[in-house]
Amino acid sequence: MKKTALYDAHIHRGGHMVEFAGHELPVRYENYGVIAEHNAVRKAAGLFDVSHMGEIIISGKNAETALNYLLTNDIRGMYDGQVRYSPLPNERGGAVDDVLVYRYNSEKFLLVVNASNLAKDAEWIASRLPSDVTFDNISENIAQIALQGPLYKDIMVRLTVEEELPAKYYSFKDNVAVRDVKCLISRTGYTGENGYELYCAGADAMKLYGYLMEVGAELGLIPAGLGARDTLRLEAGMPLYGHELGEDIPLSEVDLGFAIKMGKEDFIGKTALLSHVPAYCRIGAKVLKGIAREGDKVFCGEVEVGTVTSGTHSPTLGFPIAVLRVLNEYKDKPLAASVRGRMLELEIVPLPFYKKA
Repeated sequence: MKKTALYDAHIHRGGHMVEFAGHELPVRYENYGVIAEHNAVRKAAGLFDVSHMGEIIISGKNAETALNYLLTNDIRGMYDGQVRYSPLPNERGGAVDDVLVYRYNSEKFLLVVNASNLAKDAEWIASRLPSDVTFDNISENIAQIALQGPLYKDIMVRLTVEEELPAKYYSFKDNVAVRDVKCLISRTGYTGENGYELYCAGADAMKLYGYLMEVGAELGLIPAGLGARDTLRLEAGMPLYGHELGEDIPLSEVDLGFAIKMGKEDFIGKTALLSHVPAYCRIGAKVLKGIAREGDKVFCGEVEVGTVTSGTHSPTLGFPIAVLRVLNEYKDKPLAASVRGRMLELEIVPLPFYKKA
């Protein structure tokens, strides 16, 4: 397993390390735990090591055109310094991955991809670019730290000039000095809260992490692990690759219409999506008694109508929640999840489960 540049910081802070996407990462910290880390992000701030994520630079005169064909979203018309979310489709209309696109200018883009898909994504993208567009996988040299929570800005202004920070949601600024560490900082995250994601050279990661913890501690900042990251994203209704998204799940069935621009001239998988009649949908549910988890089957009476793709107890809401993939004709009917021989009643609720004030 690979170790991120922040491995020693996690050990020092009592991180309980597990394997995730080929890396050793903290699932929780001994002095806190998943619920405390989750609540810190909702009420103050949490600090995540997301250095396992992949970073790829696409550049060249025709970079925008080439990249636009590979994505379902339309990246034309983005301003310099803008970030946009998009699925990366396959020819069948499923998802190779879902990515964030950072536009430096019309000839240079940064793609941030899921760690578990990095090798697959790199091969997929590189093999489909024209010869005049350059592909550079810089993942090994980059560390990424996510500062998430309502006090995110209060912490950062103690370390850098406020005017240097990205102001708009889904925008970024590069070469920002956080004390003596140069960073790319974006107003993005995977928690349903405001926050920044900071990219720096791997060699500077420990220093940057230390600065953030040093100034943030008195404001309630604590380290947070994979466990809290998952409960936070689930409350926020954000899809997770391998759960709500996958190679064989049509993108027309996952409620991501805002990021699938069927009006574009063409993109990989467009023909398949045009000819596909969606059979399933992604919906949210409150579990009335007990917890339903990924893989549990969903029934309407005696009929199996779908599956649970993600499920947990919601620390913020105080009850169990689940995301379901169910046949369209049953989405408004009484449903139950089969969990270890018991049928747990489900109450359908809107996504996201939680939205910040």
